[in-house]
Amino acid sequence: MRRSRRGTRLVTAGTAVLLAALTAVTPANADPVKASKSINDRTAAQIAALQSIKKSLTPAESKVDSALVVESRKRVQVGVTGALPQVQTGVAVSSNSTTLVDVRAKQFSDDLVNAVRAAGGQIRAVSSENRTVRAEVPLARLADIAGRADVARVEQGSDAMTQGVENKRDKKSKKPAVSKEDKAKQIERRLAEKQVAVQAAKVSESDKTHNAEAARGSFHVTGVGVKLCALSDGISSLAVSQAAGELPAVDVVPGQEGSGDEGTAMLEILHDLAPNAELGFATAFNGDASFADNIKKLRFQLGCDVIVDDVIYFNESPFQDGIIARAVDAVAADGAVFFSSAGNQGNVADGTAGHWEGQFVDSGVGVGKFAGTAHDFNPDPNAKQLFNPLSNYSGDTPVTLHWADPLGQSFNDYDLYLVNAQGNVVTFSQNNQDGAQDPYERLTTPTSSTGTRLAVVKFRGEDRHFALSLFGGRFADSNDGLKKFVTPGMTRGHSAAKGAISVAAAPAAQALPFDLEPGDPANPKGPYPGAFDSAQKPERFTSDGPRKTFFAPDGTPLAETRQKPDITAADGVTTSVSGFSPFFGTSAAAPNAAAIAGLILSGNPTLTPAEVKEALVTTAIDIVESGVDNRTGAGIVMADRALAHTGASPQALARAQKPTIVNDNDGSAFLKPGTTSTVTVPVTNGGDGTAASTSLVLTTPTAGVTIAPRSKYYGNIDVGQTVSNTFKVTVPATAGLGSAVRLDARVTFAGSTSPTTATFSLRVGEPSREFKTFAYTGQPIAIPDNDPTGATVSLPVTGVGAASNLKFSIDGATCSTADGATTVGIDHTFVGDLVGTLTAPSGKSVTLFSRSGSLGNNICQAVFDDSAARAFSSVTSADQPFTGTWRPAGTLSSLLGEAADGTWTFKVADVVNSDKGSIRAVTLHVAGWV
Repeated sequence: MRRSRRGTRLVTAGTAVLLAALTAVTPANADPVKASKSINDRTAAQIAALQSIKKSLTPAESKVDSALVVESRKRVQVGVTGALPQVQTGVAVSSNSTTLVDVRAKQFSDDLVNAVRAAGGQIRAVSSENRTVRAEVPLARLADIAGRADVARVEQGSDAMTQGVENKRDKKSKKPAVSKEDKAKQIERRLAEKQVAVQAAKVSESDKTHNAEAARGSFHVTGVGVKLCALSDGISSLAVSQAAGELPAVDVVPGQEGSGDEGTAMLEILHDLAPNAELGFATAFNGDASFADNIKKLRFQLGCDVIVDDVIYFNESPFQDGIIARAVDAVAADGAVFFSSAGNQGNVADGTAGHWEGQFVDSGVGVGKFAGTAHDFNPDPNAKQLFNPLSNYSGDTPVTLHWADPLGQSFNDYDLYLVNAQGNVVTFSQNNQDGAQDPYERLTTPTSSTGTRLAVVKFRGEDRHFALSLFGGRFADSNDGLKKFVTPGMTRGHSAAKGAISVAAAPAAQALPFDLEPGDPANPKGPYPGAFDSAQKPERFTSDGPRKTFFAPDGTPLAETRQKPDITAADGVTTSVSGFSPFFGTSAAAPNAAAIAGLILSGNPTLTPAEVKEALVTTAIDIVESGVDNRTGAGIVMADRALAHTGASPQALARAQKPTIVNDNDGSAFLKPGTTSTVTVPVTNGGDGTAASTSLVLTTPTAGVTIAPRSKYYGNIDVGQTVSNTFKVTVPATAGLGSAVRLDARVTFAGSTSPTTATFSLRVGEPSREFKTFAYTGQPIAIPDNDPTGATVSLPVTGVGAASNLKFSIDGATCSTADGATTVGIDHTFVGDLVGTLTAPSGKSVTLFSRSGSLGNNICQAVFDDSAARAFSSVTSADQPFTGTWRPAGTLSSLLGEAADGTWTFKVADVVNSDKGSIRAVTLHVAGWV
């Protein structure tokens, strides 16, 4: 779902539920109600009714989110509905009475996953490292799951927002939700248009305002040798941007393409400023645990040097680094430079703040019939105000309450209530905290926030420092006399991690074309086509710091104040992506800063993340308050200054390429036992500068194999040039057919990127032209809908030994597009939902297809072969049913390194909801050696 306050993109655990008052509101023609700065009888009575439910929780229910408990009881206990006849919890419940939850485990196991599935749960994501199972579960079975000894808590599915900015109040911009099918059709139509008429590439205005274009020309540094990766909602229109010439190939974590296009827009910004950098992507929108996992996958699987995201999960603590922040610190410790959006939630200086934090002040005013008192927001000791009023434009806004207890160890129990001007409780969050839960409450305001105000109640425990935050609204004086109370420090979560560089926003060109709220001052504009200078103003919505923390990641006390945000970069820039031109928000600013970091590393590859950050901060243009401030950090980063500061120079990047073989004995292209072959090893310079004095050393650890000479001089290799040399490789007569000969190539040259290394595995013998086939002939295996665990078939292989070639076919007797067809290899509506993976007996896997095929049905008589002319990733629904020979997403040859004998597995996962199908007939084709 899109649209939060200021248009910030919001993705909830499900479809939003419009929240209504618990009791009937005062009629419109009644006399105005005078502001109550204390808790009145009506409010107290309604809170008491909710507290009664809290006090009656069973041990299992005490581990379930309070809104889930109330929603569940409403459906089975008439008394609950009678006591609270109009309560709306905000829980999204499907027509099948299921809801999305995160099951947090004390100990993770497959048994827990199976138990969730046995309770009727549909698995959405699994994170063993973060002990989380995300699933769509019947509401009536939540307590059963929570009652397990290995379950710590059952929460509403963690939700998040990106940090792009749109005008929420513009009704013309509010379009009805587009179905998956219609979205796919739109993308295919746009793709066809781009393939017919490719237009000139759109370049972000930030390329000029950050002096990146000029810096590339002066320093001859283009991003070569660096991999820039993004995390956001999705890259639904990636193929459209590639067809338009806006993006090159993008390395995507398999099955993690996500949905939406903010990620596509971010990738275009990265590519505009660092055009020769490699690119990668993974979605951040399948729960907080999956987000943390994907951060690590980008570094440790895809090898990303610079990572940027634009996402905040509402459950991220301001006061302690949680699972996402710890993942950020882990990749930073490994050498990645991590950037994150500071947020669009406003700041005190511009009067746009929706944040208050400080010590809980016990008002002495009891609430409800149980122990509990409300916080006093008014710092005047002679006055009390137990509510903080919201502006009239803070509807549909997530609100969070965090307090300073360690994560998973909160003994102090705080609750959050939203009340209207008449004293009616509108919505609430009152989770149980008894020493094993997080110090966290969350609610969402109704569509109309007029006259609403928030109360923080300490149900039991000690006074703690707490943070009350609106994600898209602001606090404002009410019409009936309540005063707003705000403090700086909105930026939090992984953007405030030590390993992250938090990025604020300033406009590159035109001003944001709408008021944040009616009556606001004019929004600032940028210098385009000029460059930023010290007169530039930041965006009025950019979130402020600093960030106080109270605990180390392990929960031990550690109080510190972190300067956040760190720097500022451009937003309001052009991309070719529909809905993101111009692209406003810190979502646009963060990739601009990340791209400049990519240029820094391209010009000086040995720099550490700390040195990259130091270069950005030291050379930033100071704006607004003198020196480092809590809105813009050190100021606006500039590419030319940063490259000069680091002594950037065009780097060579000479790498050994795949060798070719000529057997000296028979002239064949194969190594053979007892023979010597001439092996040609090319070296290509893909860098920005000349590779001077290039040499290659070729060695092997394979017993009995000799190489002569050991090294060769390649001379100077110009940019884009390839130079080749030959070596003699002798294989002993005892070498077995299909055995591997490993060649290790080490290329040295003048420059910081030297040396580069590469390993090549060559096989002894000639590949057989005959393939042995190993087919699955069992019963059809249903592919579970929107479940990453997928469906798997086994393919036992015997009598092959080492494999020289692999093909994989999805079979079928008669091909059709019919829903539920029984004569195809895989029957499935919307093949674009599927990820297919082949795994060798060694455990190594290759992705055959991943989210390709759009809304086309069924795969039949399709062969996946590395030598195929066309990639399966290029298919559209016009190619259904998907037949013919296709190049897989990965390379099947990567599975040839070990013996083929053993059990292979083929897995198909449906990673998007609402479609179904089965695996029916597949075959593994394996050739040996002769």
